[in-house]
Amino acid sequence: MSFAQALSAAIRMRGLTLSRLHARLAARGNPVSMATLSYWRSGARHPEGAQSLAAIADLEELLDLDRGALLDRLGPTMRTGPLGATAFPFDEELMEQRVRETFVAMGGVYPDPTREQTIHVVTDVGPDGRVLRRTSRILIQATSGVLSATPYVEMSPGTPIPAPEFTAIGGGRVGARHSHPSGVVHGFMFELEHPITAPASALIEWAVEYPPDFPDNDGTGYGIALQSRELLLWTRFDPAAVPDWVEEIEETPAGEVVTPRTLDGATSLHAIRRSFGPGALSMRWGYGEHPDD
Repeated sequence: MSFAQALSAAIRMRGLTLSRLHARLAARGNPVSMATLSYWRSGARHPEGAQSLAAIADLEELLDLDRGALLDRLGPTMRTGPLGATAFPFDEELMEQRVRETFVAMGGVYPDPTREQTIHVVTDVGPDGRVLRRTSRILIQATSGVLSATPYVEMSPGTPIPAPEFTAIGGGRVGARHSHPSGVVHGFMFELEHPITAPASALIEWAVEYPPDFPDNDGTGYGIALQSRELLLWTRFDPAAVPDWVEEIEETPAGEVVTPRTLDGATSLHAIRRSFGPGALSMRWGYGEHPDD
């Protein structure tokens, strides 16, 4: 059975209209047009771009199909679409070298070819104002060949730190680990539950936890080497440690932009970028006067 036949049969079985599917996809952030859905159902066109492939995963869920029931029928004509430029997200050559050495020590390659399509990062700050835990839920895409593992690192530029604790929450497990001799880069390989073949995607979730004696940390952020469809940071403060000031920092090849943020009585805030990268998005905060005041 072809992709079009499988899609058409699933739509008939569920009794859904294309209009209803269109609305449900749009609500999930994948606004596929009615015309495109019609083309897919008839076989006149196949999904190929990164956003279209992400929509197929949503269609499988909306139509109560097994994972891969539609995606696996697309065959070898699938493509990743334009990947854009790859660049280290920070303007620090020494740090990039240390990250490269960490990737290689764990058995990875640099730059890692994996595309992070959607990134949601949640940071929890404890009652003493210290970061306790950061959880990352990421939709990753293989851009070539078969992907079975992808590397991640924790960086602390200029400040050596002990290795934090990395934990896999879903989608796989923590494999090889490595701490750079400099103490400013600590990494691990996230081994996928099921290897994926380009341009298929997989959803993974992992966390980094910091022990009580970990050095003070007054910020959180995420850097990406390839453009991502969505990067979301959500920082949650304990009610006893709501900061006096917060800043949002965006770093791209074009430079750095710092934007003051306010909590307005809330205990959390978020920052979001779409079609962002290469670059980094961070949140920084403090207590008392701002150091520049």
